[in-house]
Amino acid sequence: MNTMLAGRLRLDTRTFAVEEVPIPVPGPGEVLVEVRAAGVCLSDIHLIDGRLSPFHPVEAVKASGVITPGHEVAGVVHTVGPDVKGGWTPGRRVVLQAGQACGDCADCLRHMACRQPLTRGVDYDGGWAQYALAREDTLLPIPDGLPFDQAAIIPDAVSTPYAAIVDTGAVRPAQTVGIWGAGGLGAHGIRLARLVGAAPVIAVDPLPSARRRALLFGADYALDPMAGDFTEAVRTATAGRGIDVAFDFAGVGAARSQATTVLGPNGVLVLAGLTPEPVTVADSIDFCFNVQQIRGHYGSEPEHVEQLVGLAATGRIDLGPSISAHIPLAEAADAVAQLEKKTGDPVRLVLIP
Repeated sequence: MNTMLAGRLRLDTRTFAVEEVPIPVPGPGEVLVEVRAAGVCLSDIHLIDGRLSPFHPVEAVKASGVITPGHEVAGVVHTVGPDVKGGWTPGRRVVLQAGQACGDCADCLRHMACRQPLTRGVDYDGGWAQYALAREDTLLPIPDGLPFDQAAIIPDAVSTPYAAIVDTGAVRPAQTVGIWGAGGLGAHGIRLARLVGAAPVIAVDPLPSARRRALLFGADYALDPMAGDFTEAVRTATAGRGIDVAFDFAGVGAARSQATTVLGPNGVLVLAGLTPEPVTVADSIDFCFNVQQIRGHYGSEPEHVEQLVGLAATGRIDLGPSISAHIPLAEAADAVAQLEKKTGDPVRLVLIP
């Protein structure tokens, strides 16, 4: 068999379809992975609908104008390319990092953090396919006891809120945390905020079903942002202090603006959801007087994924409840529609080749 099924997005027309394409051949330093599970993320939807575009597309994507989405991928090593040094062998269970360093920028050449990282499924072909190429430095082994579907969603769905909470937000025990958006990122943000000792954890979402889920996932309060008494409810929940660290996981301008109004002294707003909408601070004098901050956040680092694999493998966090449904790869377009319309209010839909 020389062909496989893969979801293909034409970037000029933003048309998506599952097609039969040649199975890629691993080049030097690359491994071909047989995909066992691939998550469907809101960023994938934004790539398809045009709100998100490749940041640093590789030459193959520039030339063809077509890309395979999917940055949350787990599977087994199928074929090892030439010059692979990591000891990877066929059958090894792996999860793929959601991106890779470009290898060409000045910082990469100085062995520093890459300033123009490439995102899997955005800048180069991702994992909505039966097979996916991966540079060997983007592979991470996973234990036999960690299911492929749970491992697949760790890069991004879990690692992005984890990195936002432990690094960008630097949340400490007993700090008050606000989570705007209780969907794919926010639901995990709630659990991770509890894991690091935040108290109370306040979830904010306009959907009643999302608020109910937020409480099940460990939120101490689940508030409707549209409620007339919202500000007072936050004040009551925080004993009048306000929120220490707020997170926008929804990528909604109105959520960001609202969050700035309920920050406490020295409060921080972390922008973890992606949107081109501006950030608005209603009262900049009050914002400055209280020495508040707004911090940008994007994705996660390889060590965050490795830490989360360890946490999941040892039972510190159970990702089973995060898997809302398994959908055949051939029906990827249906999965896109389900997430776009929030049918069933999913946390994560997972494609199974």
